[in-house]
Amino acid sequence: MPPPTTLFTLTPKIFLQVRPCVHEYLKGWIERAAVIPNAELRKQALASIDTKTFHCEGGAVYGLLAGDRYPEAIRFIVAYQTISDYLDNLCDRSTSLNPDDFRVLHTSLNHALTPTAGIDDYYRLRDERDDGGYLASLVNTCQTALAELPAYRQIAPYLLELAADYCDLQVYKHVRKEERLSLMQAWFEEKRAVLPPMEWYEFAACCGSTVGIFCLVAQTYNEDCTDELMKNLKNAYFPWVQGLHILLDYLIDQDEDCRGGDLNFCSYYKDYETMIFRLSHFYRQANVSISRLPYASFHRMINQGMLGMYLADNKVYRQREVRRAARKMIFLGGPGSLFFYLICWLYRRMSASRPHIPSPVISKKRSD
Repeated sequence: MPPPTTLFTLTPKIFLQVRPCVHEYLKGWIERAAVIPNAELRKQALASIDTKTFHCEGGAVYGLLAGDRYPEAIRFIVAYQTISDYLDNLCDRSTSLNPDDFRVLHTSLNHALTPTAGIDDYYRLRDERDDGGYLASLVNTCQTALAELPAYRQIAPYLLELAADYCDLQVYKHVRKEERLSLMQAWFEEKRAVLPPMEWYEFAACCGSTVGIFCLVAQTYNEDCTDELMKNLKNAYFPWVQGLHILLDYLIDQDEDCRGGDLNFCSYYKDYETMIFRLSHFYRQANVSISRLPYASFHRMINQGMLGMYLADNKVYRQREVRRAARKMIFLGGPGSLFFYLICWLYRRMSASRPHIPSPVISKKRSD
């Protein structure tokens, strides 16, 4: 079954198939997280799901590339994204600033993409260690899903390449403030020769997304999986689609990150006009990069959906310059992005109007 290629076929599938599936899988992970023996690990595991569910919801839309096997693809996507969000919380809120600790933690993401890798002691360089098998279970879920794919060997090199860049970024961005920029700039210089013209902070953004991995895995559930298609998918998503994804995320988080003392890539643009120009460039290049893929209209709708989802976020309206940016950028995607903007705007306002009991597990990011 091909993926939806129009707004009128995609939207009901998101609400009637994707979201219920995501929440069913997350329910199981919440139950596992709730019984983690170590209090700090339990707190961060629950907080990462509580505050970042939308990461799984957005990523799981790629599961529709798997056709009738979308529940299997979404099971992998939810587990992998949950690892990513959990580790991000552990590093953001860590009392440690040890890059070796961060790198060991993130080997779990590489192992999750390697069915034969087994399980390691990912907490061995930190004091908090007893998670009751929570992280190992997430890794094993991903490994089991990939082991069942006949074409796994075709996508493995691309998955591991994307994951390696992601893990490098997570290590460099979480070390001491005085070391961050030099490490990331040196890393960028190593990679610069094979990249289109961009700045170091834009390259870092391109490495910070998991959507390329999700797209590759979901596509592999189809029988028309060829070496050429897998290579084209990877090159279509990195750098432009992944860069668009993370730059939009950082665009709306500028005020929050400034208050928390956290790194924000959009803050490095020299002025507002340059930022808008470059984000618009990333959007246009993202559309060009996916134009030769099968079901290009599906991928184009995802790009439009990114614009709509992020620019409809409540954070936008609390930041004057981000609000100005949103007014300009929402029209980049034409009627499609406007449609997703309205859907996301209505959904978030309806959700916000429901009674909500604050979760006791959420803690603030460390400010270094």
